Amino acid sequence: MELMKLEIVTPNGVIFDADVKQVTLPGSEGEFGVLANHAAVVSVLDTGVIVIEKPEGEEVAVAINSGYVKVQEEKTLCIVDGAVALSSNDSDLARSLEAAKELLKSTESSAVNIASAVGKVEKVVGKSF
Repeated sequence: MELMKLEIVTPNGVIFDADVKQVTLPGSEGEFGVLANHAAVVSVLDTGVIVIEKPEGEEVAVAINSGYVKVQEEKTLCIVDGAVALSSNDSDLARSLEAAKELLKSTESSAVNIASAVGKVEKVVGKSF
């Protein structure tokens, strides 16, 4: 499978920059997936979770509160206002989970969007809040 470059940037700097198999994004009109060689797209990102599939198959979740994405054939760039990255092999997962929960709840999104995002984080990391 072809890989693409994924970069996630916050006002505090880059929090993810690597080659990935695919990424699922919380678009303002619903979730959508991106693979290598995807058609060019610019979209608004809503409160939710970016799910990243790494080349070795591991999934990483990044909780975000809002942002934009620019998709090109070989690179996807996410510019987000706030983000917390979560991985099931995170040595300080409990603190990261709490930070993600607070980030998601601090937004003005609907309770349904927040509950959906929290559920997705729980699924990816295999833990509950």
